Amino acid sequence: MGGRIVLNQHMRTDAVVGPAPTSVTEFHRTLPGYRATPLRELPDVAAALGLGGLAIKDESDRLGLPAFKVLGASWAVDQALVRWPRASAIVAASAGNHGRAVAHVAADRGRPCRIHLPYGANGERVRAIAAEGADIVLATGGYEVAVAAAEADAARSGAVLIADTASAADALSASWVIDGYATLFREIALQTVCPVDVLLVPIGVGALAAAGVRWAQHESPHTAIVGVEPITAGCVTASLRAGRIVTVPTPGTAMSGLDCPTPSAVAWPTLRDGLTGTVTVDDDEAREAMRELATAGMAIGDCGASTLAGLRRLATDPSDAGLRRAVRLRDRYVVCLGTEGITDPIAYRAAIGSAPGAASSR
Repeated sequence: MGGRIVLNQHMRTDAVVGPAPTSVTEFHRTLPGYRATPLRELPDVAAALGLGGLAIKDESDRLGLPAFKVLGASWAVDQALVRWPRASAIVAASAGNHGRAVAHVAADRGRPCRIHLPYGANGERVRAIAAEGADIVLATGGYEVAVAAAEADAARSGAVLIADTASAADALSASWVIDGYATLFREIALQTVCPVDVLLVPIGVGALAAAGVRWAQHESPHTAIVGVEPITAGCVTASLRAGRIVTVPTPGTAMSGLDCPTPSAVAWPTLRDGLTGTVTVDDDEAREAMRELATAGMAIGDCGASTLAGLRRLATDPSDAGLRRAVRLRDRYVVCLGTEGITDPIAYRAAIGSAPGAASSR
């Protein structure tokens, strides 16, 4: 398996595909309730780790939802309905946040929606998706089975598929989802007083990380992008080691939105060509980062807290030399993406316990 920290040996940054069109960000700015999510500084943590500065991009309230996913879903649905205006419904597969975002956008557009979820999906997330008005379809197996079921549903029924992952590298909706995430990174560029040296991004299937790589390469070439994965679902880490897409067993993780066995074929070429490296973290590390963020007044869930956990491991793990040397953390300005708020209040309260000054659930 190798270590917990991997330097990408396959980088060819000149091969990274071009950035998302500026019309993506212009589109998001027209949506009711749009505002840039806050960038929150953590000066004490920065000093303890020897950084020049550290901030969390707090995505706990994005267009009325507790995660960044609505940026990709809203743009992808808009593009899909322009192309297929007579579509019978909108369909997606999800482990939680993507499905809720698609359901929310579909309801805004007055379209029927079906969300395919893996067997045993988190109950709180299922209820949140249903509350957006979507029909829930539980798969007979894990995430990959739900993805295949959503693809078959769309092909059979004439619905529009809004996918954040795909097995085909030319899948349109998965490309639109990646483009939609560009707005998040463009906000960061406007919010910081100095260039971002290192940006840590959670990885599930890799769509958000791919958007970060494309932004860094073409709009902020000073920035290194480091992906963070659960140690039990390190599909991009394994793929970087192999130099090709690899599927890994996924026995489960509290970071359920990152519990993905295979990178998206749409995201993979960008990750291979431009991701600086990856760090894997376990559930205990993510929960400790949740407690640390709660003490600082931020209500960030497991997936979002994984980046702070990954930063701590990258800064302190003596087994690594390659990636740490490549990003040179000392005195650098680092941003961690806190990609979700509280999507399971019961699990969140159990995880943070009585952390001093803990943020309450929203």
